[in-house]
Amino acid sequence: MRVALVTGSSRGLGRHIARRLARDGLAVAVNGRDGEETAEVASAIREEGGVAEAFAADVTDEEQVDALVAAVAEKLGPVEVLVVNATGPQPEAPLGEVTWDDHLDQLAFFVRSPVLLLRATLPSMRERGYGRIVHVDSEVADRPSPGRSAYAAAKSAQIGLARAWAAELAPFGITVNSVAPGFIPVERHADVGDEIRTDYLATVPAGRFGTPAELAHAVAFFASDEAGFVTGQRIVVDGGRGLA
Repeated sequence: MRVALVTGSSRGLGRHIARRLARDGLAVAVNGRDGEETAEVASAIREEGGVAEAFAADVTDEEQVDALVAAVAEKLGPVEVLVVNATGPQPEAPLGEVTWDDHLDQLAFFVRSPVLLLRATLPSMRERGYGRIVHVDSEVADRPSPGRSAYAAAKSAQIGLARAWAAELAPFGITVNSVAPGFIPVERHADVGDEIRTDYLATVPAGRFGTPAELAHAVAFFASDEAGFVTGQRIVVDGGRGLA
């Protein structure tokens, strides 16, 4: 049974990704900062017949990342599938109010965290000659809206990181791909007003919002054994909004 670590899977889209990978037969390491939320997701997966353990850790902290990967290896086995999904607050502000520290906050989640996770998981992946790394980035990198410059810049950096990794790691049997969700309502979007939802939906050719299950399906493909000849690719799950 392959072992998957899904960062930021105690809530939101990450929770749905973790549950989907468990249904596909992977042993899932559920990660989040909140120990109670993380344990609840792992418990729900086990109740559905899957294999999962909870690991509370801040994946922007190097010591915690190293301890996290070691704990996963001890309880489930070496990480073979890494889903880089963790995120944090995404404040919006006009350019004149965006500070360098605002950029660093976003880079911590979308560049620093992936780098720390790769350094911790790469040795075992190379030793086994197998690895699946899936980044969850965002359509915002392609269609940045006013006020989101720090987030868009960090997500764009993450995309470049994934492509560079893909080229360098392919000879070792390790694939690196990205999934970019559009606006997909989950519980963390409950406070978004109807007006914002309507305005966004008007730009989606499919005429509806995506579902967490559809996003998780795209991640599951890249995480599968069958995707071994697919690397350096990016799937945008946005109902065709990028074409509008």
